Amino acid sequence: MTGSDTVEYRIAHLRDRLAGGAIAELGVRIELRGDSVLLSGTVASAASRDEILRIAKEELAGIPVREDLFVVCSDAPDHPEELA
Repeated sequence: MTGSDTVEYRIAHLRDRLAGGAIAELGVRIELRGDSVLLSGTVASAASRDEILRIAKEELAGIPVREDLFVVCSDAPDHPEELA
């Protein structure tokens, strides 16, 4: 197994862990970019983003992890929209 095969295996394991665990996150893309891994997409909360990053750093120890994760708020609006 080459170094890139090992990284791809670890990325696949991370995908499985994010999808199958308590976090059940399917909206995060995980890509190998040169010598680092990029996590991108949208998540439901800041706590979810923090948990995803914790798991990624645990699974990908020794590999630089970059993130471009956005928190999308799905709460109902707290005030009416005013149209001009």
